[in-house]
Amino acid sequence: MLIRNATLPDGRSGIDLLVRDGRFAAIGPGLHGAENEPELDAGGWLLSPPFVDAHFHMDATLSYGLPRINASGTLLEGIALWGELKPLLTQEALVDRALQYCDWAVARGLLAIRTHVDVCDQRLLAVEALLQVRERIKPWLDLQLVAFPQDGVLRTPHALATLERALDRGVDVVGGIPHFERTMADGAESVRLLCEIAARRALPVDMHCDESDDPLSRHIETLAFHTQRLGLQGRVTGSHLTSMHSMDNYYASKLIPLIAEARVHAVANPLINITLQGRHDSYPKRRGMTRVPELMAAGVNVAFGHDCVMDPWYALGSGDMLEVAQMGLHVAQMTSQAQMRACFDAVTVNAARVLGLEGYGLEVGCHADAVLLQARSPVEAIRLRAARLAVLRRGEVIARQAPACAELRVTGRPAQVDWTLAR
Repeated sequence: MLIRNATLPDGRSGIDLLVRDGRFAAIGPGLHGAENEPELDAGGWLLSPPFVDAHFHMDATLSYGLPRINASGTLLEGIALWGELKPLLTQEALVDRALQYCDWAVARGLLAIRTHVDVCDQRLLAVEALLQVRERIKPWLDLQLVAFPQDGVLRTPHALATLERALDRGVDVVGGIPHFERTMADGAESVRLLCEIAARRALPVDMHCDESDDPLSRHIETLAFHTQRLGLQGRVTGSHLTSMHSMDNYYASKLIPLIAEARVHAVANPLINITLQGRHDSYPKRRGMTRVPELMAAGVNVAFGHDCVMDPWYALGSGDMLEVAQMGLHVAQMTSQAQMRACFDAVTVNAARVLGLEGYGLEVGCHADAVLLQARSPVEAIRLRAARLAVLRRGEVIARQAPACAELRVTGRPAQVDWTLAR
């Protein structure tokens, strides 16, 4: 395939991209393909590498209302509600809901997801279901599985052994939830144990860390320490980190350089963090999202995740990572041009770095995976939550969407509305 006349996220326009054997073989203006080779005219619109979701829960997705609705809207009721739902789950239903969500994701140009899967159920029902899903959707979407002990790896009997069984079956990443253990000391011990398992198995780590309004929840500090101790730099992720929103500035000024030094990735989940946190506040209410601009300024790789879609914790969502970027931009007050572009990076290149994706990007030799957006720049894509005109996987168009267009008849003559910036 030859893709003609694209605008790239770095601002270059009039760019052609030649695809050979599922990878980009040449990128630049004025390229020529072989005779009778299919062409995609980008029309000057923005061609981006595909969206990447660095934090999701696919085992729970699309289960909203089962067996009841989260009345308080809190994190803890959501965890309790998931506990009520687990005995009612079937592998068939888990697979069906996950595959439906994968269809949504691909249509939105979301072609890589890291999903946390509960391993506290000794049946490993969700693990088996998502291993099956991972294999079935491999041609279209990269799915990474995190062994996530939802109820606490020390708090729950047999959870440590069950987590190891999940890893034996092919789960990709070691997870944890230290702030949900019974004591702060148990939380710290769980971080040590889980990091040592990851080091022994040469696996990455991705922990739900300090998803709390408590400024004294400081397990990210312990995670950074064990990352350094075990030589896991660049392979460890701290997800949520919402307690940092409530920490005093002096402690945060110590903590953020430690995270950067250990090369620990950070993942914020804007939609869910601001929905679940601050529930015990009257006014003023805390936003709850971690310190995204400060972490980025310190050199920490920060990505955004969707976290939840229509599940016990969140009633909304559609797999749209531009919605996630837009919310992150607003909550973090990242409104300069550079900061808005950084929010676009948080759902593309930064998130790909968290997952360690091979061959990701718009460079020669990379997989020919991309999404054509009805926008002229990353900032405009966020502003408009731009239509996905085409989604490509290995150089093949696998999804299309009609351009967003409205016809007005308010002046006696038809007119079309163009929401994009002047060309």
